[in-house]
Amino acid sequence: YILTGSQNTELMEAVDQSLAGRVGILTLLPFSHEEMRAAGIAPTNIDTEIFHGAYPRLYDRQIEPTDYYPNYIKTYIERDVRQMKAIGDLSKFRRLIKLCAGRIGQLLNKASLAVECGITAPTVDAWLSILEESYILYFLRPDHNNFAKRLVKSPKLYFYDTGLACSLLEIRHVDQLDTHYLRGGLFENLVINEFLKRDYNRGLEPSLSFWRDSAGHEVDLLRREAGRTKAYEIKSGATFSKSYFTGLDYWGRLSNTGPEDRAVIYGGDRSMRTSSGEVKAWEEM
Repeated sequence: YILTGSQNTELMEAVDQSLAGRVGILTLLPFSHEEMRAAGIAPTNIDTEIFHGAYPRLYDRQIEPTDYYPNYIKTYIERDVRQMKAIGDLSKFRRLIKLCAGRIGQLLNKASLAVECGITAPTVDAWLSILEESYILYFLRPDHNNFAKRLVKSPKLYFYDTGLACSLLEIRHVDQLDTHYLRGGLFENLVINEFLKRDYNRGLEPSLSFWRDSAGHEVDLLRREAGRTKAYEIKSGATFSKSYFTGLDYWGRLSNTGPEDRAVIYGGDRSMRTSSGEVKAWEEM
């Protein structure tokens, strides 16, 4: 039997009660870039892929994002998700989701969200937990290897689908992305999602984090596999700059990690190798 469901909590409760020890669990996110490219439906540029997102129905039924996502928000987020915890104030819940979309790639500040939504900190915790359980958003945790430096302790916030985030940000056309203040954050979100999908689609539990110290040095993404850590800088710019490796070089010196484990993923179309590490075009991410 194959059981599918978008409300993870209810499905898992049923599995725990009746199928313990006799079930395999797979997390299936929206299409990966790899899947879309193999099927010949991959968007031809970054902004289009960010704007359209990757929910299968968009591609199966040729639905425009501006038609699909507002209805998805109304039916799934505002009705189904809301009913999971009997959320009373829909306007504040909706405001929280939109505020989260405006904070993609930023450190989570629950106190600020509570003040701007007019709700308590425990309510913010509860509502964010619902959105995480429902595969709307997730948190990238900070790495704990401090290398004798003070590190930030807050996670960073991302959405499982950039098309949904664009709709919440009221981006109505792909052309708006070119000058949007969150374009860099949305591109970063798109790339990190690909790492999640790559692992989940292979039945693996992702081991992803980021690194940032109190002085502002940062690495966008760390990925651990088989006892080895690879570091990635994610830049939306289409032209490569040596400065993209600044944070990676600093982290490499502290962690004693060589260039073979450091890479930049950027918005250009040319991959190359440098003395500091590999440079990967976004389509090859």
